[in-house]
Amino acid sequence: MPTENRKGLCLDCSTFFVSINLMYMIEDITNKKLFDEFSPVSTEKWIDVIKADLKGADYEKKLFWESPEGIVVKPFYNADDLEKLKYLESKPNVFPFVRGNNKSNNNWLVRQDIYVDDIEKANKKALEILMKGVNSLGFIFSDNYMAKVSDIEKLMENIFSDIVEVNFMVGPGSHKVVSVYEELVKKYNRDPEKIQGSVDFDPMFAITFRGRFCQNETYAFNHAAQIIQAAEFLPHFRTLCVNGINLRNAGADIVQELAFTLSMGADYLRRLTDLGLSVDDIAPRIKFNMGVGSNYFMEIAKLRAARFLWAKIVNAFGPGDASITKMFIHSANINFNKTIYDAQVNMLRTTTESFSAILGGTDSLTVLPYNSTYEWPSEFAERIARNQQLLLKEESFVDKVIDPAAGSYYIESLTDELIEKAWNLFLKVDDLGGYVEAVKQGFVQEQIEKTAQERKDAASGRKDIYLGTNQYPNFTEKFENEINPDSFKPYDQTSKSAVAKSIKQFRVTQDFERLRYSTDMFSVENERPKAFMLTIGNLAMRKARAQFACNFFAVAGFEVIDNNGFATIDEGLAAAKERNAQIVVLCSSDDEYITLAPEFAEKASTTTIAVLAGYPKDLLEELKAKGLTRFIHLKSNLLNELKSYQKDLGITDFLNN
Repeated sequence: MPTENRKGLCLDCSTFFVSINLMYMIEDITNKKLFDEFSPVSTEKWIDVIKADLKGADYEKKLFWESPEGIVVKPFYNADDLEKLKYLESKPNVFPFVRGNNKSNNNWLVRQDIYVDDIEKANKKALEILMKGVNSLGFIFSDNYMAKVSDIEKLMENIFSDIVEVNFMVGPGSHKVVSVYEELVKKYNRDPEKIQGSVDFDPMFAITFRGRFCQNETYAFNHAAQIIQAAEFLPHFRTLCVNGINLRNAGADIVQELAFTLSMGADYLRRLTDLGLSVDDIAPRIKFNMGVGSNYFMEIAKLRAARFLWAKIVNAFGPGDASITKMFIHSANINFNKTIYDAQVNMLRTTTESFSAILGGTDSLTVLPYNSTYEWPSEFAERIARNQQLLLKEESFVDKVIDPAAGSYYIESLTDELIEKAWNLFLKVDDLGGYVEAVKQGFVQEQIEKTAQERKDAASGRKDIYLGTNQYPNFTEKFENEINPDSFKPYDQTSKSAVAKSIKQFRVTQDFERLRYSTDMFSVENERPKAFMLTIGNLAMRKARAQFACNFFAVAGFEVIDNNGFATIDEGLAAAKERNAQIVVLCSSDDEYITLAPEFAEKASTTTIAVLAGYPKDLLEELKAKGLTRFIHLKSNLLNELKSYQKDLGITDFLNN
């Protein structure tokens, strides 16, 4: 019997009436649009308000900017920008999968890679990290390793392949791993339907980065077909690898990564269907390894665009059903923008990058340990990298929301722009006969090398900032122990028998780090060079220019000495001499340079390297005539300037010693 309340109504009844009232209230609210009393604001009105705030400044020049991919980014987006988009009504886990492959969540596999130089140690490490939140393993072998049944069996001991994704990076040994894995699945009675994993057979890498196929072109694609057939027993085991991350590490921009990886995938579909396989056999076997960099919103849009375009490409081959057109994406942080100096900043870079990949709907993710640029990743670095993903999943609940970027005017617009630009570049490659032919003709290399040089130039002139390396360096950081010289050089894998031009992977900060490391090595046996700020005159200007100059010279590892200010040039020069400074930088205002700079030029240039912070055009000829020829300013090429100072100080490139 229902319990009674004091007014005689049973609680069940009162609850019923409250529920009825709430239902009508909710219906009443939902039938009204929020902020109904406000009239909509058109794009034109928004622009008029912005132009008024700019007080005559050019709206587009002031607030629009262009990404490295050539996408012009506007200061604001609204519903008008979505009117032309045709995919907005598509659902998650429905063709063309722009909204992701999952219908009920945004879950992804947390992967950690393990370098296998000792089978027993690698197995022990795998078991340890599986207890710490990892559910995807990557075993990386040396290129010359040939898989043995005993090795793989020992490596997989106590690892349940039907609940953990296992990926093998073994290069030429891929076919053997598939055979061994199938044998072990049968031996240990695992359910093949539940097993997920991959091998990394990737002949496209060889032609791109080595300049030739490992054997020859015919063998490469025949072997790809054989591996697919060998893995038939394992329906969810991927055997072909498309590596966009390597292109990014060679300097490719996001559009190039998209277009060229799609071209590689399309080449597999074309070549292997010609060998008698169906698209249903091939497409589900391809794993796309995509790089994720620091352009936060663009990276989110990239994965959404990638799924859309791949679905369209596969669909053109007439698959049996729409699920065949799904793109499986593994993401990993690019090495291109990671640094040796102030390496802890890499943790911040990888966090935002990983967040992009997750919001974009990646299927699995590897986070790069922060110190991997210059040493074998420590246990601490690996733990931090692993926990970055786990925090985003377990404490931020990013895995709970399907396509978190859906409806964002900005990200939806970026997705559409990337689709268009990547497709246009894809068609250019297609016109050349596909990816392999485009590499043979040098088209892919030319495109990437051009972009890579632009990125280098942007770093040299500080148009692109890399915190701790070409801007805001840690003044007290220095290396006294030797670092592997390869950390400072491009990764050249060119074969001696190359038939095509290869491209090289590198980090855009390498030239700056090589510069600073040369200073560190010089300073082990010599006094570290000092740059002294001769601050004088206008307080605000001398402080601003001293801060600029301190950052400028600290990038090269020089000791910088800032000062509160001097009454005269003589007083400042005397203080610089007392500190044994080799470089003296005059820091004041342009107005005061009229009288101060000529005096400084006469008195400083004979005993020290005299530098003026700024670029007073009207005084240049007079100052140069007096011996002052060095000026540092916002338009200086930082890298080239610092190299010239090192040369004057007798600091040589440590790699050339």
